Amino acid sequence: MTTATLTAPRRASRAYGTFAHAIDRLQPLFSLAIRLYLLRVFLWSGLLKLQDWTITLALFRNEYHVPLLPPAMAAVLGTAAEVGLPLLLVAGIGTRAAALALFVFNLVAATSYPDLSPAGLKDHILWGTLCAVLFFYGPGSLSLDAWLGRRSRDS
Repeated sequence: MTTATLTAPRRASRAYGTFAHAIDRLQPLFSLAIRLYLLRVFLWSGLLKLQDWTITLALFRNEYHVPLLPPAMAAVLGTAAEVGLPLLLVAGIGTRAAALALFVFNLVAATSYPDLSPAGLKDHILWGTLCAVLFFYGPGSLSLDAWLGRRSRDS
C-alpha cells in the first residue's frame, strides 16, 4: 500500500472524530431544548386545566377514560403530572425519573382518549420519544442533576 492510501482513511477518520466531538459538545444544549419543549407542551396543558376545574372534571368524566382511577382522582393526578413533571425536567432535577413518569403519563393520556386524531397520535409519539431520549441519555451537563453529580464526586 502506498502512503497516499494510508493517509486518506486516517484523514477521514480524523475529520469524522473532529465532527463527532463538535456534535458531542452540543448535546447539553440539545437536551435543554428538549426539556424546554416538553415544558411548553405539558405545562401549558396543565395550566389550561387549572383555569377551569369544572371543565377539567367534565373532561375526565366524559371524554378521557383513564383506567383504574375515578375521574376526579385522574384529573388531579393528571394535572399535577402536567404541571409538576415538566418543572423537574426543565430544572434537570430527577430528570430520568421525571422523564419516565411523563412517558407513562403520556402513554395513558394517548390511550385514554378514544377520539384522538392521527395528528394528535403523532404528537403523543413525538412527546413520548423525547421523554425516552431524556430517560436513556439524561439531562446533559446543563442540569441540576449534573451539578449534583459533580459535587458528589468532588467531595
